[in-house]
Amino acid sequence: MALISAHCYPLLKPSLLTTPSSVSARTPVLRRVVRRGTRRPLQRCLCSQYADERQPPESPQQLERLFSNLNQATMKHEPGSVTSAIFLVAGTTVGAGILAIPAVTQEAGFLASAVTCIFCWLYMVVTGLLVAEVNVNTMCEIGSGGVSLVSMAMRTLGTSGVITACLSYLFIHYALLVAYVARSSDIITNSLGIPLWESATLFSLAFGGICYFGSQQLIGAVNGFLVIGILTSFTSLVVVASGNLQWSSLLEANFAAAPQSIPIIALSFVYQNVVPVLCTNLEGNLSKVRTAIVAGTAIPLALFLVWDGVILGTLPGIAGNSNVSDPLELLRSSNGTVGPIVEAFSFLAIGTSYIGFILGLSDFLADLLKLPSGQNKPLPFLLTLLPPLVLSLLDPEIFFKALDFAGTYGVLVLFGVFPAAMSWSERYSDELEAPVPPIVPGGKFTLGVVMGGALLVIVSEIVKDIMQLQGQH
Repeated sequence: MALISAHCYPLLKPSLLTTPSSVSARTPVLRRVVRRGTRRPLQRCLCSQYADERQPPESPQQLERLFSNLNQATMKHEPGSVTSAIFLVAGTTVGAGILAIPAVTQEAGFLASAVTCIFCWLYMVVTGLLVAEVNVNTMCEIGSGGVSLVSMAMRTLGTSGVITACLSYLFIHYALLVAYVARSSDIITNSLGIPLWESATLFSLAFGGICYFGSQQLIGAVNGFLVIGILTSFTSLVVVASGNLQWSSLLEANFAAAPQSIPIIALSFVYQNVVPVLCTNLEGNLSKVRTAIVAGTAIPLALFLVWDGVILGTLPGIAGNSNVSDPLELLRSSNGTVGPIVEAFSFLAIGTSYIGFILGLSDFLADLLKLPSGQNKPLPFLLTLLPPLVLSLLDPEIFFKALDFAGTYGVLVLFGVFPAAMSWSERYSDELEAPVPPIVPGGKFTLGVVMGGALLVIVSEIVKDIMQLQGQH
Protein backbone atom coordinates (compact mmCIF):
# COMPACT_ATOMS: atom_id res chain seq x y z
CA MET A 1 0.00 0.00 0.00
CA ALA A 2 1.42 3.34 -1.03
CA LEU A 3 1.95 5.89 1.70
CA ILE A 4 0.25 9.21 1.06
CA SER A 5 0.90 12.39 2.98
CA ALA A 6 -1.58 15.17 2.31
CA HIS A 7 -1.76 18.61 3.80
CA CYS A 8 -3.21 21.97 2.89
CA TYR A 9 -1.61 25.36 2.72
CA PRO A 10 -2.71 28.76 1.42
CA LEU A 11 -1.59 29.98 -1.97
CA LEU A 12 -1.66 33.63 -0.95
CA LYS A 13 1.20 35.34 0.81
CA PRO A 14 0.37 36.51 4.34
CA SER A 15 0.81 40.13 3.26
CA LEU A 16 -1.93 39.76 0.69
CA LEU A 17 -4.35 38.49 3.26
CA THR A 18 -4.28 41.85 5.02
CA THR A 19 -5.69 43.68 2.00
CA PRO A 20 -9.15 42.24 1.48
CA SER A 21 -10.94 42.67 -1.81
CA SER A 22 -13.93 41.17 -3.55
CA VAL A 23 -11.69 38.97 -5.65
CA SER A 24 -11.77 35.25 -5.08
CA ALA A 25 -8.52 33.79 -3.81
CA ARG A 26 -7.43 30.19 -4.18
CA THR A 27 -6.79 28.55 -0.84
CA PRO A 28 -5.96 25.97 0.17
CA VAL A 29 -4.56 23.43 -2.27
CA LEU A 30 -3.91 19.75 -1.77
CA ARG A 31 -0.30 18.75 -1.93
CA ARG A 32 0.59 15.10 -2.19
CA VAL A 33 3.74 13.09 -1.69
CA VAL A 34 3.44 9.69 -3.37
CA ARG A 35 5.98 6.89 -3.32
CA ARG A 36 7.47 6.46 -6.81
CA GLY A 37 6.04 3.63 -8.87
CA THR A 38 2.59 3.65 -7.24
CA ARG A 39 -0.57 5.54 -8.11
CA ARG A 40 -3.76 6.10 -6.23
CA PRO A 41 -6.67 8.48 -6.75
CA LEU A 42 -6.39 11.75 -4.89
CA GLN A 43 -8.36 11.92 -1.69
CA ARG A 44 -10.58 14.88 -0.98
CA CYS A 45 -8.84 17.76 0.72
CA LEU A 46 -9.78 17.60 4.40
CA CYS A 47 -10.34 21.32 4.69
CA SER A 48 -12.58 21.26 1.60
CA GLN A 49 -14.86 18.86 3.41
CA TYR A 50 -15.08 21.19 6.40
CA ALA A 51 -15.75 24.10 4.05
CA ASP A 52 -18.74 22.19 2.76
CA GLU A 53 -19.87 21.59 6.35
CA ARG A 54 -19.64 17.84 5.93
CA GLN A 55 -18.44 15.28 8.41
CA PRO A 56 -14.70 14.58 8.49
CA PRO A 57 -13.89 11.49 6.44
CA GLU A 58 -13.35 8.18 8.17
CA SER A 59 -12.69 6.41 4.87
CA PRO A 60 -11.06 7.62 1.66
CA GLN A 61 -13.34 9.33 -0.84
CA GLN A 62 -12.83 10.26 -4.47
CA LEU A 63 -11.50 13.73 -5.21
CA GLU A 64 -14.09 16.43 -5.74
CA ARG A 65 -11.80 19.46 -5.76
CA LEU A 66 -8.18 20.29 -5.07
CA PHE A 67 -8.72 23.54 -3.19
CA SER A 68 -11.36 26.10 -2.28
CA ASN A 69 -11.82 29.51 -3.86
CA LEU A 70 -12.35 31.93 -0.97
CA ASN A 71 -13.54 35.52 -1.03
CA GLN A 72 -10.81 37.53 0.71
CA ALA A 73 -13.33 39.92 2.23
CA THR A 74 -15.78 37.39 3.66
CA MET A 75 -13.50 34.30 3.68
CA LYS A 76 -16.48 32.31 2.44
CA HIS A 77 -16.25 29.52 -0.07
CA GLU A 78 -17.09 30.67 -3.62
CA PRO A 79 -17.20 27.57 -5.80
CA GLY A 80 -16.83 28.12 -9.51
CA SER A 81 -20.01 28.10 -11.55
CA VAL A 82 -20.32 25.35 -14.16
CA THR A 83 -22.79 27.52 -16.07
CA SER A 84 -20.29 30.38 -16.24
CA ALA A 85 -17.62 27.91 -17.32
CA ILE A 86 -19.86 26.62 -20.12
CA PHE A 87 -20.50 30.18 -21.29
CA LEU A 88 -16.77 30.91 -21.18
CA VAL A 89 -15.96 27.89 -23.35
CA ALA A 90 -18.83 28.59 -25.75
CA GLY A 91 -18.00 32.27 -25.97
CA THR A 92 -14.32 31.60 -26.57
CA THR A 93 -15.12 29.06 -29.28
CA VAL A 94 -17.70 31.12 -31.16
CA GLY A 95 -15.47 33.71 -32.72
CA ALA A 96 -14.68 35.16 -36.10
CA GLY A 97 -13.90 31.68 -37.40
CA ILE A 98 -17.59 30.91 -37.84
CA LEU A 99 -17.80 33.66 -40.46
CA ALA A 100 -15.20 31.88 -42.62
CA ILE A 101 -16.68 28.38 -42.41
CA PRO A 102 -19.07 28.68 -45.42
CA ALA A 103 -16.25 30.01 -47.61
CA VAL A 104 -13.93 27.08 -46.87
CA THR A 105 -16.65 24.39 -47.01
CA GLN A 106 -18.52 25.48 -50.14
CA GLU A 107 -16.51 23.18 -52.40
CA ALA A 108 -17.12 20.17 -50.15
CA GLY A 109 -20.84 20.83 -49.76
CA PHE A 110 -22.90 20.78 -46.59
CA LEU A 111 -23.05 17.02 -45.99
CA ALA A 112 -19.29 16.52 -46.23
CA SER A 113 -18.55 19.67 -44.25
CA ALA A 114 -21.00 18.62 -41.51
CA VAL A 115 -19.13 15.33 -41.08
CA THR A 116 -15.86 17.29 -40.97
CA CYS A 117 -17.25 19.66 -38.32
CA ILE A 118 -18.38 16.80 -36.10
CA PHE A 119 -15.02 15.07 -36.48
CA CYS A 120 -13.13 18.27 -35.60
CA TRP A 121 -15.43 18.85 -32.60
CA LEU A 122 -14.75 15.38 -31.19
CA TYR A 123 -11.03 15.83 -31.79
CA MET A 124 -10.90 19.20 -30.05
CA VAL A 125 -12.98 17.94 -27.11
CA VAL A 126 -10.46 15.14 -26.58
CA THR A 127 -7.48 17.50 -26.73
CA GLY A 128 -9.18 19.90 -24.30
CA LEU A 129 -9.77 17.08 -21.83
CA LEU A 130 -6.12 16.05 -22.16
CA VAL A 131 -5.06 19.61 -21.35
CA ALA A 132 -7.34 19.57 -18.28
CA GLU A 133 -5.93 16.25 -17.12
CA VAL A 134 -2.32 17.42 -17.37
CA ASN A 135 -3.20 20.79 -15.81
CA VAL A 136 -4.78 19.29 -12.69
CA ASN A 137 -1.90 16.83 -12.26
CA THR A 138 0.55 19.73 -12.55
CA MET A 139 -1.37 21.70 -9.92
CA CYS A 140 -1.14 18.69 -7.61
CA GLU A 141 2.60 18.41 -8.09
CA ILE A 142 3.63 22.05 -7.75
CA GLY A 143 1.01 22.91 -5.13
CA SER A 144 -0.37 25.94 -6.89
CA GLY A 145 -3.38 26.95 -8.94
CA GLY A 146 -3.29 29.10 -12.06
CA VAL A 147 -0.97 26.71 -13.90
CA SER A 148 -0.54 27.62 -17.57
CA LEU A 149 0.80 25.76 -20.57
CA VAL A 150 4.37 26.84 -19.74
CA SER A 151 4.49 24.92 -16.47
CA MET A 152 2.66 21.97 -18.02
CA ALA A 153 5.09 21.76 -20.96
CA MET A 154 8.16 22.17 -18.74
CA ARG A 155 6.99 19.40 -16.41
CA THR A 156 6.16 16.93 -19.19
CA LEU A 157 8.25 17.84 -22.28
CA GLY A 158 11.21 19.80 -20.96
CA THR A 159 12.85 22.96 -22.29
CA SER A 160 12.41 22.21 -26.00
CA GLY A 161 8.72 21.60 -25.45
CA VAL A 162 8.38 24.89 -23.59
CA ILE A 163 10.06 26.86 -26.37
CA THR A 164 7.88 25.32 -29.08
CA ALA A 165 4.73 25.72 -27.03
CA CYS A 166 5.48 29.34 -26.14
CA LEU A 167 6.17 30.37 -29.72
CA SER A 168 3.05 28.62 -31.03
CA TYR A 169 0.87 29.94 -28.23
CA LEU A 170 2.01 33.55 -28.56
CA PHE A 171 1.74 33.53 -32.34
CA ILE A 172 -1.77 32.08 -32.39
CA HIS A 173 -3.13 34.32 -29.65
CA TYR A 174 -1.64 37.58 -30.83
CA ALA A 175 -2.67 36.85 -34.42
CA LEU A 176 -6.25 36.11 -33.40
CA LEU A 177 -6.42 39.11 -31.07
CA VAL A 178 -5.18 41.34 -33.90
CA ALA A 179 -7.91 39.98 -36.16
CA TYR A 180 -10.57 40.45 -33.46
CA VAL A 181 -9.57 44.06 -32.78
CA ALA A 182 -9.36 44.87 -36.49
CA ARG A 183 -12.75 43.36 -37.34
CA SER A 184 -14.54 44.82 -34.30
CA SER A 185 -13.11 48.28 -34.97
CA ASP A 186 -14.46 48.12 -38.53
CA ILE A 187 -17.92 47.29 -37.18
CA ILE A 188 -17.82 50.10 -34.61
CA THR A 189 -16.56 52.61 -37.18
CA ASN A 190 -19.31 51.69 -39.63
CA SER A 191 -21.93 51.96 -36.89
CA LEU A 192 -20.79 55.11 -35.04
CA GLY A 193 -18.81 56.91 -37.72
CA ILE A 194 -15.78 57.47 -35.48
CA PRO A 195 -12.14 57.03 -36.61
CA LEU A 196 -10.72 53.54 -36.77
CA TRP A 197 -8.16 54.12 -34.02
CA GLU A 198 -10.87 55.33 -31.65
CA SER A 199 -12.97 52.26 -32.39
CA ALA A 200 -10.07 49.89 -31.76
CA THR A 201 -9.14 51.68 -28.53
CA LEU A 202 -12.74 51.74 -27.32
CA PHE A 203 -13.17 48.02 -27.96
CA SER A 204 -9.88 47.10 -26.26
CA LEU A 205 -10.53 49.28 -23.21
CA ALA A 206 -14.12 48.11 -22.78
CA PHE A 207 -13.55 44.38 -22.98
CA GLY A 208 -10.05 44.50 -21.50
CA GLY A 209 -11.41 46.49 -18.55
CA ILE A 210 -14.03 43.84 -17.91
CA CYS A 211 -11.33 41.17 -17.78
CA TYR A 212 -9.06 43.24 -15.52
CA PHE A 213 -11.52 44.80 -13.06
CA GLY A 214 -14.37 42.28 -13.17
CA SER A 215 -14.84 39.40 -10.76
CA GLN A 216 -15.47 35.84 -11.89
CA GLN A 217 -19.17 36.43 -11.43
CA LEU A 218 -19.16 39.63 -13.52
CA ILE A 219 -17.11 38.09 -16.33
CA GLY A 220 -19.41 35.08 -16.32
CA ALA A 221 -22.47 37.32 -16.44
CA VAL A 222 -21.05 39.38 -19.33
CA ASN A 223 -20.16 36.22 -21.22
CA GLY A 224 -23.63 34.85 -20.60
CA PHE A 225 -25.19 38.07 -21.88
CA LEU A 226 -23.02 38.00 -25.01
CA VAL A 227 -23.79 34.33 -25.68
CA ILE A 228 -27.52 35.03 -25.34
CA GLY A 229 -27.07 37.93 -27.76
CA ILE A 230 -25.25 35.62 -30.16
CA LEU A 231 -28.06 33.09 -30.01
CA THR A 232 -30.68 35.81 -30.54
CA SER A 233 -28.94 37.43 -33.50
CA PHE A 234 -28.07 34.03 -34.90
CA THR A 235 -31.70 32.93 -34.74
CA SER A 236 -32.81 36.14 -36.44
CA LEU A 237 -30.19 35.67 -39.13
CA VAL A 238 -31.26 32.08 -39.78
CA VAL A 239 -34.93 33.07 -39.98
CA VAL A 240 -34.27 35.91 -42.42
CA ALA A 241 -31.73 34.08 -44.56
CA SER A 242 -33.49 30.72 -44.76
CA GLY A 243 -36.48 32.01 -46.68
CA ASN A 244 -34.97 30.69 -49.91
CA LEU A 245 -33.40 27.57 -48.43
CA GLN A 246 -33.14 24.74 -50.94
CA TRP A 247 -33.11 21.49 -48.99
CA SER A 248 -31.71 19.51 -51.91
CA SER A 249 -28.54 21.61 -51.74
CA LEU A 250 -27.83 20.22 -48.28
CA LEU A 251 -27.32 16.74 -49.72
CA GLU A 252 -24.41 17.78 -51.93
CA ALA A 253 -21.15 16.22 -50.82
CA ASN A 254 -17.59 16.23 -52.13
CA PHE A 255 -15.64 14.38 -49.46
CA ALA A 256 -12.42 14.72 -51.42
CA ALA A 257 -12.54 18.49 -50.83
CA ALA A 258 -13.35 18.20 -47.11
CA PRO A 259 -9.77 17.86 -45.76
CA GLN A 260 -8.79 21.31 -47.02
CA SER A 261 -11.32 22.86 -44.64
CA ILE A 262 -9.92 21.13 -41.52
CA PRO A 263 -7.42 23.87 -40.53
CA ILE A 264 -10.05 26.64 -40.52
CA ILE A 265 -12.66 24.47 -38.80
CA ALA A 266 -10.09 23.40 -36.20
CA LEU A 267 -9.20 27.07 -35.66
CA SER A 268 -12.91 27.79 -35.15
CA PHE A 269 -13.04 25.22 -32.33
CA VAL A 270 -10.10 26.63 -30.35
CA TYR A 271 -10.92 27.03 -26.66
CA GLN A 272 -8.10 25.09 -25.01
CA ASN A 273 -6.40 28.33 -24.02
CA VAL A 274 -9.01 28.86 -21.29
CA VAL A 275 -8.90 25.28 -19.95
CA PRO A 276 -6.30 26.21 -17.28
CA VAL A 277 -8.62 29.05 -16.23
CA LEU A 278 -11.51 26.57 -16.01
CA CYS A 279 -9.47 24.15 -13.91
CA THR A 280 -8.60 26.92 -11.45
CA ASN A 281 -12.08 28.45 -11.31
CA LEU A 282 -13.68 25.02 -10.83
CA GLU A 283 -11.15 24.13 -8.12
CA GLY A 284 -9.60 21.23 -10.02
CA ASN A 285 -12.89 19.33 -10.16
CA LEU A 286 -12.43 17.35 -13.38
CA SER A 287 -16.04 16.22 -13.46
CA LYS A 288 -17.18 19.84 -13.67
CA VAL A 289 -14.41 20.69 -16.13
CA ARG A 290 -15.48 17.83 -18.40
CA THR A 291 -19.09 19.01 -18.30
CA ALA A 292 -18.04 22.57 -19.14
CA ILE A 293 -15.89 21.44 -22.08
CA VAL A 294 -18.40 19.05 -23.64
CA ALA A 295 -21.43 21.31 -23.18
CA GLY A 296 -19.52 24.49 -23.94
CA THR A 297 -18.25 23.17 -27.28
CA ALA A 298 -21.54 21.49 -28.22
CA ILE A 299 -23.20 24.92 -28.47
CA PRO A 300 -20.73 26.19 -31.12
CA LEU A 301 -21.00 22.86 -32.98
CA ALA A 302 -24.75 23.31 -33.33
CA LEU A 303 -24.27 26.93 -34.42
CA PHE A 304 -21.63 25.97 -36.98
CA LEU A 305 -23.81 23.26 -38.52
CA VAL A 306 -26.93 25.42 -38.75
CA TRP A 307 -24.92 28.41 -39.99
CA ASP A 308 -23.18 26.38 -42.69
CA GLY A 309 -26.42 24.72 -43.75
CA VAL A 310 -28.32 27.98 -44.08
CA ILE A 311 -25.57 29.73 -46.05
CA LEU A 312 -24.78 26.83 -48.41
CA GLY A 313 -28.43 25.90 -48.82
CA THR A 314 -29.72 29.41 -49.46
CA LEU A 315 -27.63 30.42 -52.46
CA PRO A 316 -28.37 28.06 -55.40
CA GLY A 317 -25.39 26.15 -56.69
CA ILE A 318 -22.96 27.73 -54.26
CA ALA A 319 -21.64 24.44 -52.91
CA GLY A 320 -20.26 23.41 -56.26
CA ASN A 321 -19.21 26.83 -57.54
CA SER A 322 -15.52 27.36 -56.91
CA ASN A 323 -15.69 30.88 -58.35
CA VAL A 324 -17.62 32.14 -55.31
CA SER A 325 -15.05 33.41 -52.83
CA ASP A 326 -17.29 34.51 -49.95
CA PRO A 327 -20.85 33.13 -49.73
CA LEU A 328 -21.62 35.44 -46.81
CA GLU A 329 -20.87 38.52 -48.90
CA LEU A 330 -23.20 37.27 -51.63
CA LEU A 331 -25.97 36.69 -49.10
CA ARG A 332 -25.43 40.11 -47.55
CA SER A 333 -25.62 41.83 -50.95
CA SER A 334 -28.73 39.90 -51.98
CA ASN A 335 -30.72 40.76 -48.84
CA GLY A 336 -30.46 44.22 -47.26
CA THR A 337 -31.97 43.01 -43.98
CA VAL A 338 -29.15 40.53 -43.43
CA GLY A 339 -26.34 43.12 -43.26
CA PRO A 340 -27.07 44.67 -39.82
CA ILE A 341 -27.84 41.26 -38.31
CA VAL A 342 -24.55 39.87 -39.59
CA GLU A 343 -22.69 42.84 -38.11
CA ALA A 344 -24.36 42.37 -34.70
CA PHE A 345 -23.70 38.64 -34.72
CA SER A 346 -20.07 39.18 -35.73
CA PHE A 347 -19.45 41.77 -33.00
CA LEU A 348 -20.96 39.64 -30.25
CA ALA A 349 -19.07 36.54 -31.39
CA ILE A 350 -15.80 38.47 -31.48
CA GLY A 351 -16.48 39.94 -28.04
CA THR A 352 -16.89 36.56 -26.37
CA SER A 353 -13.76 35.16 -28.00
CA TYR A 354 -11.80 38.29 -27.11
CA ILE A 355 -12.62 37.88 -23.41
CA GLY A 356 -11.56 34.25 -23.40
CA PHE A 357 -8.31 34.94 -25.23
CA ILE A 358 -7.47 37.89 -22.97
CA LEU A 359 -7.95 35.77 -19.84
CA GLY A 360 -5.96 32.87 -21.24
CA LEU A 361 -3.07 34.92 -22.65
CA SER A 362 -2.70 37.12 -19.55
CA ASP A 363 -2.40 34.04 -17.31
CA PHE A 364 0.05 32.53 -19.79
CA LEU A 365 2.26 35.63 -19.81
CA ALA A 366 2.16 35.88 -16.03
CA ASP A 367 3.36 32.29 -15.73
CA LEU A 368 5.94 32.68 -18.53
CA LEU A 369 7.49 35.81 -17.01
CA LYS A 370 7.03 34.61 -13.42
CA LEU A 371 4.70 37.52 -12.73
CA PRO A 372 1.77 37.44 -10.30
CA SER A 373 -1.44 36.84 -12.20
CA GLY A 374 -4.94 38.04 -11.41
CA GLN A 375 -6.56 41.36 -10.79
CA ASN A 376 -4.59 44.40 -9.62
CA LYS A 377 -1.59 42.94 -11.50
CA PRO A 378 -1.57 45.16 -14.59
CA LEU A 379 1.58 44.06 -16.44
CA PRO A 380 0.22 40.74 -17.82
CA PHE A 381 -2.91 42.53 -19.04
CA LEU A 382 -0.95 45.38 -20.63
CA LEU A 383 1.25 42.89 -22.47
CA THR A 384 -1.91 41.16 -23.64
CA LEU A 385 -3.93 44.22 -24.72
CA LEU A 386 -1.42 46.67 -26.20
CA PRO A 387 0.40 44.66 -28.91
CA PRO A 388 -2.79 43.54 -30.72
CA LEU A 389 -4.17 47.08 -30.51
CA VAL A 390 -1.03 48.61 -32.02
CA LEU A 391 -0.58 45.95 -34.69
CA SER A 392 -4.22 46.09 -35.78
CA LEU A 393 -3.85 49.82 -36.39
CA LEU A 394 -0.59 49.52 -38.34
CA ASP A 395 -1.46 47.02 -41.05
CA PRO A 396 -4.19 44.46 -40.33
CA GLU A 397 -3.94 42.81 -43.75
CA ILE A 398 -0.56 41.29 -42.96
CA PHE A 399 -1.92 39.55 -39.90
CA PHE A 400 -5.00 38.18 -41.65
CA LYS A 401 -2.59 36.21 -43.84
CA ALA A 402 -0.87 35.05 -40.68
CA LEU A 403 -4.20 33.69 -39.41
CA ASP A 404 -4.32 31.16 -42.24
CA PHE A 405 -0.84 29.98 -41.33
CA ALA A 406 -1.77 29.87 -37.64
CA GLY A 407 -4.82 27.71 -38.33
CA THR A 408 -2.86 25.28 -40.46
CA TYR A 409 0.23 24.86 -38.31
CA GLY A 410 -0.03 26.67 -34.98
CA VAL A 411 -3.40 25.34 -33.82
CA LEU A 412 -2.78 21.74 -34.85
CA VAL A 413 0.65 21.77 -33.22
CA LEU A 414 -0.30 23.53 -29.99
CA PHE A 415 -3.80 22.11 -29.48
CA GLY A 416 -3.38 18.85 -31.38
CA VAL A 417 0.09 17.36 -31.01
CA PHE A 418 1.03 18.99 -27.71
CA PRO A 419 -1.86 17.83 -25.47
CA ALA A 420 -1.36 14.22 -26.54
CA ALA A 421 2.43 14.45 -26.18
CA MET A 422 2.17 15.95 -22.68
CA SER A 423 -0.34 13.32 -21.62
CA TRP A 424 1.82 10.53 -23.04
CA SER A 425 4.84 11.77 -21.12
CA GLU A 426 2.83 12.15 -17.93
CA ARG A 427 1.10 8.77 -18.10
CA TYR A 428 3.98 6.59 -19.23
CA SER A 429 7.12 8.31 -17.94
CA ASP A 430 8.84 6.77 -14.93
CA GLU A 431 9.85 10.21 -13.71
CA LEU A 432 6.36 11.74 -13.43
CA GLU A 433 3.40 11.01 -11.20
CA ALA A 434 -0.16 11.24 -12.46
CA PRO A 435 -2.30 11.25 -9.29
CA VAL A 436 -5.52 12.01 -11.18
CA PRO A 437 -6.93 9.04 -13.12
CA PRO A 438 -7.07 9.60 -16.92
CA ILE A 439 -10.31 11.19 -18.10
CA VAL A 440 -9.67 10.32 -21.76
CA PRO A 441 -9.91 6.56 -22.36
CA GLY A 442 -8.04 4.51 -24.93
CA GLY A 443 -4.52 4.74 -23.57
CA LYS A 444 -1.67 4.89 -26.06
CA PHE A 445 -3.95 4.18 -29.02
CA THR A 446 -6.03 7.31 -28.44
CA LEU A 447 -2.97 9.47 -27.87
CA GLY A 448 -1.33 8.07 -31.00
CA VAL A 449 -4.42 8.80 -33.11
CA VAL A 450 -4.57 12.37 -31.78
CA MET A 451 -0.92 13.07 -32.57
CA GLY A 452 -0.95 11.18 -35.87
CA GLY A 453 -4.07 12.93 -37.14
CA ALA A 454 -2.66 16.39 -36.50
CA LEU A 455 0.71 15.52 -38.05
CA LEU A 456 -1.01 14.06 -41.13
CA VAL A 457 -2.91 17.29 -41.77
CA ILE A 458 0.20 19.40 -41.16
CA VAL A 459 2.33 17.34 -43.57
CA SER A 460 -0.37 17.38 -46.25
CA GLU A 461 -0.66 21.16 -45.97
CA ILE A 462 3.12 21.55 -46.24
CA VAL A 463 3.14 19.43 -49.41
CA LYS A 464 0.26 21.43 -50.86
CA ASP A 465 1.96 24.75 -50.10
CA ILE A 466 5.20 23.56 -51.70
CA MET A 467 3.36 22.44 -54.83
CA GLN A 468 1.58 25.79 -55.05
CA LEU A 469 4.89 27.66 -54.78
CA GLN A 470 6.40 25.50 -57.51
CA GLY A 471 3.36 26.12 -59.71
CA GLN A 472 3.80 29.88 -59.36
CA HIS A 473 7.34 29.62 -60.68
